[in-house]
Amino acid sequence: MSKRRILVVEDNRDNMMLVADILQSLDYQVLLAADGRRGVDLAHAEKPDLILMDLALPFMDGWTAARVIKGTPELQHIPIIALTAHAMLGDRERALAAGCDDYVSKPINMGELMSKLARFLG
Repeated sequence: MSKRRILVVEDNRDNMMLVADILQSLDYQVLLAADGRRGVDLAHAEKPDLILMDLALPFMDGWTAARVIKGTPELQHIPIIALTAHAMLGDRERALAAGCDDYVSKPINMGELMSKLARFLG
């Protein structure tokens, strides 16, 4: 059985590598994109099992990238979890309205993240 693939869309290199290391230690295959446009392109090309999407991204923000992915019939089934420092009142609702299926605020609570991965990936 092949490893489940998770696309991490994150512009902060340190955050990206931390999340990638954690996911790899949990035996996921990790795909990386440093901006929203590249995240959408990789989602089209690779069709990952799940996407972790930062919202404050260059070239195309995470809200827009989520809307594009969810608006594409062959990608709309892919769960997107917003993984973001945007933790103000209303930010969770805004992420869900853009098409994200769930929301994790930074700094990342590993128990919460693993629970959401289990929920969406089984």
